[in-house]
Amino acid sequence: MADAPFRVRVLNRIAPAGLARLPAERYAVAEDIAEPDALLVRSADLHGKAIPASVKAIARAGAGTNNIPVADMSARGVPVFAAPGANANAVKELVLVAMLMAARNVAPALAFVDGLAAGPGMSAAVEDGKKAYAGYELAGRTLGIVGLGKVGCLVADAAIKLGMGVLGHDPHITIDAAWSLPAQVRRAGGVAEVLRESDFVTLHVPLMDATRHLVHAGNIGLLRPGAVLLNFSREGVVDDAAVLEALAAKRLACYACDFPSPALHRRPGVIALPHLGASTAEAETQCAMMVADQLRDFLEHGNIANAVNFPAVAMARESAWRIAIANANVPNMVGQISTAMALAGLNIHNMVNKSRGDMAYTLVDVDSPVADGVLAAIAAIEGVLSVRYLPDLPGGKPN
Repeated sequence: MADAPFRVRVLNRIAPAGLARLPAERYAVAEDIAEPDALLVRSADLHGKAIPASVKAIARAGAGTNNIPVADMSARGVPVFAAPGANANAVKELVLVAMLMAARNVAPALAFVDGLAAGPGMSAAVEDGKKAYAGYELAGRTLGIVGLGKVGCLVADAAIKLGMGVLGHDPHITIDAAWSLPAQVRRAGGVAEVLRESDFVTLHVPLMDATRHLVHAGNIGLLRPGAVLLNFSREGVVDDAAVLEALAAKRLACYACDFPSPALHRRPGVIALPHLGASTAEAETQCAMMVADQLRDFLEHGNIANAVNFPAVAMARESAWRIAIANANVPNMVGQISTAMALAGLNIHNMVNKSRGDMAYTLVDVDSPVADGVLAAIAAIEGVLSVRYLPDLPGGKPN
């Protein structure tokens, strides 16, 4: 373990099946690793924490990265990996649970039974009181979905199988998601249409400036009287104050979410679960395996998949000598990198360059070993954020 070329510090419990993807002959993995090449986390909050200069990547075994200072890592040329879709089935099932709980008044019915006195009159009390908790069936109702990623598509498919009509909206739907979406899903022109036309509305979007308080006091009144709002994405996507006003006005029948807060605690009409969306053994395993594979491919070959701050880049090895460069997305970077290699007598065998917003990333395979001076010359180019040498040699440790 001490001689392993890669060092990974683990900051939370990670599913063993994920850690097993990092073979001991190449990876030292532990909670107390000094000068780690990478951090592997779940819920650990890294904001305000000192992240060692040795860190070349951070991988989160989950879908979101709110607990990681992504902007700071981008400035250092450090990719932040996540596991989008790995917990999708777990979240889908919890959304279905919440829909059924709301439709059948399960939470207040349980509270009613829990408050009964055990004794000879209990059966009569049950029969007399149950009519207050009569609900309705999901079949024939309309489910509106905002966000048609992996979770949204799975929820849509399950709802259709339950006999519901489905209305969906996602202005940034990916090609893969579009292929996965059931044909029966009707397209909505915007969030307002989803709110107006649905009996249930479920939100499956990331939290960012554009989605913060996506449902707010200005549009929650568009809901049909008696509607159910579900939020199993991120806490800030819904304005809690607007929800409480809508519940008090009987515009909203139920708000089901995965994010308890003091404002929502014990409020009538609120079902607040303790952030259980990805809390299944299966989801934890899938997330851990996905990010471990992504981390290994990056550390050993420089390839990037599912990084929240880097473009997706993959290039098959055609040489034993590879350089990976993260840089600001500005003109003439590839030209300057190529010139530095040419001045060192290196022949470029293959190259790929991709950008994403302000970030660009380049992989270069060359035909001969790379001297430290070449790496220093590339690192000295204005706008270059990080440079790694990735020789594909037995036991060789990249920079």
